[in-house]
Amino acid sequence: MVKGKRVIQRIENAASRQATFSKRRNGLVKKAFELSVLCDAEVALIILSSRGKLHQFSSSSMIETIKRYRAHSREDAGSTSMEHDIEVQHSFVDLQSHFCPFFPFEIISQVNFKLKLK
Repeated sequence: MVKGKRVIQRIENAASRQATFSKRRNGLVKKAFELSVLCDAEVALIILSSRGKLHQFSSSSMIETIKRYRAHSREDAGSTSMEHDIEVQHSFVDLQSHFCPFFPFEIISQVNFKLKLK
């Protein structure tokens, strides 16, 4: 039996959406693991579900990987630390306005607080 091509759009049925999320999340984590093993790559994956639950995978320390990413981003952009912090804050505001209907305000506030600490 041949599977048909799936149209990529939001799944309206909540139970189907959750089942699809779970299956695709597991597939994505598996691919991230395979990439890290086969290619000796440092991989970090962060997924926030529509219910606000955090799922993550890291082939090494998540914090160290994020630090390396941020350092690499600064080098590529050639920006100062203050410019980068402003850019991060603007990105956060964009994400907050985009995800506000999906995530409770408490979760967004916690993320904002954690960003300010770093």
